[in-house]
Amino acid sequence: MADFRGTRINHSYTQTNNAPPDRVFPLLCPVREAGWVPGWKYRMIYSRSGVAEDGCVFTTPDDGGGETTWLVTVYDPAQFRIEFAWVRPEMVAAQIRIFLEPNQSGTTNAHISYCYTGLSPEGNAEVERYDETWFNRKMQAWETAISHFLQTGLPLASPSWE
Repeated sequence: MADFRGTRINHSYTQTNNAPPDRVFPLLCPVREAGWVPGWKYRMIYSRSGVAEDGCVFTTPDDGGGETTWLVTVYDPAQFRIEFAWVRPEMVAAQIRIFLEPNQSGTTNAHISYCYTGLSPEGNAEVERYDETWFNRKMQAWETAISHFLQTGLPLASPSWE
């Protein structure tokens, strides 16, 4: 596998969340996502505070019966910035960058960037399926779910995440 080269795909999207950044930011947390992301499951590995923080480590189950390991690499609530890295062994690694900014209507512009890298030929094939249409659908479902939660305090029944 010495000649293997991972495929990399980058996507960015700006959501509008119907609350100010100080209400949106705390929801970008593995613990709090369980309240607004239908079907969200995680296993906390390390957090001093019990919620998202710099260096927080958690896992999520993947479709193949394994786990994806997540690490919070940047946690800056004063600037409304959070970044994650996750790895699904032998398949895909990803970086996620989220920056929230208030807008004139009192809501939030959530700037979200993903960078996916294949870690194997099978991972490259998966990354190639992460096209712009797939990504935009994922971001729109996320935007709908978080906005619904911010308005009602309840999760949606089940949006299509993938």
